[in-house]
Amino acid sequence: MARLETLRQYGILDSAPEVAFDNLVRLTARFCEVPMAAIAFVDRDRLWFKAQVGLPQRQVPREGSFCDYVVQQGRGWYVGDAATDPQWQANRWVVDAPGVRFYAGEPLVTAEGAILGTLSILDTVPRTLTPEQRQTLCMMAQQVIDQLELRRLRHGAGDSLGAALTAGALAPQCELTIQPSNQAIAYILEGITDAFFTLDADWRFSYLNVRAEQVLGRSRDELLHQCIWEMFPDAVGSIFEQEYRRAVTQGTKVNFEEYYDPLGLWLEVHAYPHTGGLAVYFRDVTARKQTEANLLEQSRLSTLATTVGLLLGQSGSLTDVLAQCAEAIAVYLDIDFVRLWTYNEETHLLELQAIAGHHSHTDEFPASIPMGISLIGRIAQSRQPYVANQLASDICILDQTWVQQEGFQSFVGIPLVLEDRVIGVMALFGNEPLSDAAFGAIQWLGISMAVAIDRNWAREALLSRREALLFRLANQIRNSLDLDTILEAAVTEIRNLLQIDRCYFLWCWIQSRDSIGEQAAQLAVTHEDKPAELPSLLGDFPADRTPAIATSILNLQTLRINSVLDDDELPSDTRSLLLDQGIVSQLLVPLETRAGQLGAVVCSHCSGPRSWSESEVELVTAITNQLGLAIDQAELYAQSRAAALAAQTQAQQLNETLEHLKHTQTQLIQSEKMSSLGQLVAGIAHEINNPVNFINGNLTHASNYTRDLLELVELYTKHYPQPVPEIDSFTETIDLEFLADDLPKVLASMKMGADRIRQIVLSLRNFSRLDEAAMKPVDIHEGINNTLLILQGRLKPKANRDGVKVIKAFGELPLVECYAGQLNQVFMNVLSNAADALQQHHDPLLVISTEVKQSEGEPIGTHGALACSVPTSVVIRVRDNGPGMTPEVQQRLFDPFFTTKPVGQGTGLGLSISYQIVVERHGGTLQCLSALGEGAEFVIEIPVFPRSYLQGHP
Repeated sequence: MARLETLRQYGILDSAPEVAFDNLVRLTARFCEVPMAAIAFVDRDRLWFKAQVGLPQRQVPREGSFCDYVVQQGRGWYVGDAATDPQWQANRWVVDAPGVRFYAGEPLVTAEGAILGTLSILDTVPRTLTPEQRQTLCMMAQQVIDQLELRRLRHGAGDSLGAALTAGALAPQCELTIQPSNQAIAYILEGITDAFFTLDADWRFSYLNVRAEQVLGRSRDELLHQCIWEMFPDAVGSIFEQEYRRAVTQGTKVNFEEYYDPLGLWLEVHAYPHTGGLAVYFRDVTARKQTEANLLEQSRLSTLATTVGLLLGQSGSLTDVLAQCAEAIAVYLDIDFVRLWTYNEETHLLELQAIAGHHSHTDEFPASIPMGISLIGRIAQSRQPYVANQLASDICILDQTWVQQEGFQSFVGIPLVLEDRVIGVMALFGNEPLSDAAFGAIQWLGISMAVAIDRNWAREALLSRREALLFRLANQIRNSLDLDTILEAAVTEIRNLLQIDRCYFLWCWIQSRDSIGEQAAQLAVTHEDKPAELPSLLGDFPADRTPAIATSILNLQTLRINSVLDDDELPSDTRSLLLDQGIVSQLLVPLETRAGQLGAVVCSHCSGPRSWSESEVELVTAITNQLGLAIDQAELYAQSRAAALAAQTQAQQLNETLEHLKHTQTQLIQSEKMSSLGQLVAGIAHEINNPVNFINGNLTHASNYTRDLLELVELYTKHYPQPVPEIDSFTETIDLEFLADDLPKVLASMKMGADRIRQIVLSLRNFSRLDEAAMKPVDIHEGINNTLLILQGRLKPKANRDGVKVIKAFGELPLVECYAGQLNQVFMNVLSNAADALQQHHDPLLVISTEVKQSEGEPIGTHGALACSVPTSVVIRVRDNGPGMTPEVQQRLFDPFFTTKPVGQGTGLGLSISYQIVVERHGGTLQCLSALGEGAEFVIEIPVFPRSYLQGHP
């Protein structure tokens, strides 16, 4: 077959792996996002893979393969899910390993039209290809063909001259050694453009032509009869020696191409052994090799430019796109270091976005680089590229140890600049010097990436502004519920975002049906945003001249007019009205509320035609949907507002009732508590008072009886100084002398204890004041002293804490008209809290002071005499040196049920009730002055006379 013959002419079957084909397969798999890809050549009965990814075999049977089907079809073909395709679901590639579900292949077609094989991609899950991926697959298939042609050009160069020479003058069977006497052959050899020489069995030059002298740089006289290895010692151990010796040893012709560094030339060599030695002809193919290298480089650079262009055009995150671009640059330029930074205008830092290649770590190129710092920062600041092809002597690369370790020879840093704005920097290290063509391609890539990055940023900014606009409108809808405010904000934001001349909101009402049964609409512009120089459109809109607008709103259809003059479908009256209004381009997006109200957001442009993009239409549509929700919510708000006001009034009344109930409940609880406490205290005082009176009354008699008995004993002792032994012994036993001296003291102390008990009972009765429910003149100092007496047990020293030192700085107070029992309760709460605050404090101190506030005298009579000052109120200050309080605690100090004490140690009612007693019951004030770490001071101010007395005595 002609196809198989063409395939064999390329010499590709069963050849060794080659980097160029491997790179094409890897890049194809990466871009198409598949785990398997292959370059397959279709032989007579097999598929042979020149390069593959994810496939372990180098060849498989041809029959029933996907690739064979593509070759037979002669065009690109793919199957999305082979397991559900009747033609392929039973195929061994689908049923057995690798379990193919997806396949796509492009034929490899030569310029003459011969189909050699396929470039294929495979996956084990169903999938589809994007248009960009299909285009890339076709492009990569063409790149495979280009590589084949370059390969044939390199390996298939003709050796017709060598064949002719071998067949003619130098065939091995002739055993001819070229001598100058053989003038005919010498004439031919001297006239050919290829260099030619012969070697004898001892590797000495026996002949060389003029061209050989030119290429080798030595004359014939210098080389004849000299050993080649002595004359060209650099060739010893090289491919030249190896191949020459193989030709002689094996008696076979050898062909090869090799670069000879001493001459700086690429040589194409053909060596033919004969019985007398070796005949060698060679030619300088440096120009051809350079051309091939240039063609290969141009092909790589062209493919790289195409690949990067496709990558930059695809969707996805900027980081992923730049990573794929960096990988493509590393593959096609065959370099081991590619890094891309983008410039952050907020932080003024170059931030690393992509890394490709295989290299060790270095600190010279970090993830964040300030502008102007290090080589990368200076490239960005200067906006000029930096190229170095001799890194060993380059002073700008600081980490020379790393450069030598990696074997880098070249560096290029390209600033990514767009309209004098720094977008970023791209840096590359290579193991070979960088060509001018590669540098030009890299510069072009830098420009393309700068444009793509800036476009990506602009797209993100547009999306951000769109999201911000929608967010602001949503917030206004939630926060305002005022329709006018929302519509005004919407038209303003839309105009600013789209950069148009006018934006307005249009209401539409269906009035009636006209004479032919069509609906008649009335239009009105209620909100607009425009420049000051444009006339306003607020008010009724002439619906009879705008049937297209009214129809679009009634049918809920978007109306897009890019150019009023060029839109042939626009009715003439509507065109005339829009032109009269100065409108050249218009976009209308209708809306309908749940209640059936109709309206539209209208964007218009007056300064020229404008093409409304899909993203702009989507944006206005999204905003219009938000406005529809706003209108619905505004209606619901208006409907519920009256009910809400009524409910609010009722709730306020209920709240006041609840507060009153809570207040009453608190008072009842405390009143009941104090009543029970007063009854308990009064009962205890009464019960204690009776036995105390009994004891106190009998102590007087006991004291008299004791005195008489002691006097009697003294008389017995006086008149009977020598008592009987038994009395004398008992006297010593009881220590009569000590007993006579101590017994009166015991009785005196018992008298003192009984008096103390009577005083405590009296204080308890005074504190409870059950018999004083009305206001009476009261001695404030007595109430304070009684309270301190009751709290004496909590103030005195104990084993684990110091006693509280109490300082009383009492002033001269008048009697105060008050509820004595309630005021004693206030003193108890305040002093008790102070005692609690001082429990864990070192050297606790409690200072209680009182003073009188006087009213200023007023003039009397015509001579201006001043009246005497009158006491108006008394002030009681209770100050401690405890831990103090924070402002937050002070704000809530008098709230009911607020306490800072542990659970079970306080109800939170003491100070709240005290506040009510002082402020509400007595018309006084109660305040707390405190700072954290500086103790606390409670100031109680009580009027000397009740308010009712003051109102009756002006």
